[in-house]
Amino acid sequence: MRKRATAKEVAAAAGVSKWTVIRAFTPGASITDASRQKVLQAAEALNYSPNLLARSLATNTTHQVAVFVDDFANPHKLPVLERLTERLQAEGLLTVLININRHFDHVHALINADQRQFDAVILFGTAFREETLGDRRLGPGFPPMFVLARDSQIPGVPAIACNAELALSEIVDYLFDKGYRRPGFMTGARTLSTALGRRHHYANFWRRKGIEGVAELVAERYSAQAGAEAARTYLSATSPTSRIDVLMCENDILALGAMDVARSEFGLGVPQNLAIVGFDNIEVGGAPAYELTSYEQPTDEMINAMVAMITGKRDAEMVVMQGRLVPRSSA
Repeated sequence: MRKRATAKEVAAAAGVSKWTVIRAFTPGASITDASRQKVLQAAEALNYSPNLLARSLATNTTHQVAVFVDDFANPHKLPVLERLTERLQAEGLLTVLININRHFDHVHALINADQRQFDAVILFGTAFREETLGDRRLGPGFPPMFVLARDSQIPGVPAIACNAELALSEIVDYLFDKGYRRPGFMTGARTLSTALGRRHHYANFWRRKGIEGVAELVAERYSAQAGAEAARTYLSATSPTSRIDVLMCENDILALGAMDVARSEFGLGVPQNLAIVGFDNIEVGGAPAYELTSYEQPTDEMINAMVAMITGKRDAEMVVMQGRLVPRSSA
């Protein structure tokens, strides 16, 4: 196997110094166009590419970003990850995906990320607790962390999210105008101290309309199976005359699971007997088999804002953005 060409060899071939070669491959570095072209031509002839690992030792940056994900059963994750990695790569940043679930300790995973010298860590999941991120082993030199597409009040960790309060206000106004008066809400695991704020806003806006006591259905995970089981448990334990007339689910995948059970196991018409609303507007939710009313997050805008923070183009701070209600026949 041929030995990899070095910067010194490229410098000799181009008739320049080694530092000129380094500057030629460093964005924004001071170098004349003529010198850059000589270096690039020599590099192409020698099949040379810069050693990013060596450069990271000198600059204390790796151009790598870790993305922590813990709920892969949610189909909303894949298209967001596609857009996120595309934007990061456009900035010359490599994405490293880390699977975090109940079998892995989050603190040790974060420490491992620190040891690998990632430039930033993106938390794109549901199971990140304030007490976890406040662990004393995560010192002040830890890479900056960002929470994407969910509410968070973790000190020092900016969250870039859809405006949950505005979203739920629009949803409740829509449902109230449609004549629904017995609301329910399906949440994910309630053990999270940084849980999504949608349940709180949903109940609060119904209360403002004079309706107390929003029924709560609890799913153990964010998956269709968990949504189906939560709906099955509620419908089995509640008489038809006492049931809710509209169910808001914390995300679309829970809503689809609930809808399947309501129709196939209990013979309920949607929305005639039970209206169902989701959140995220995943592609399958708009299929004729579901026609799920949902709320779409401003994914591209949130990703752009977060990447700008990671690259230093804007201040790292909490950002909330407006999404849009997508009405369909399920509610």
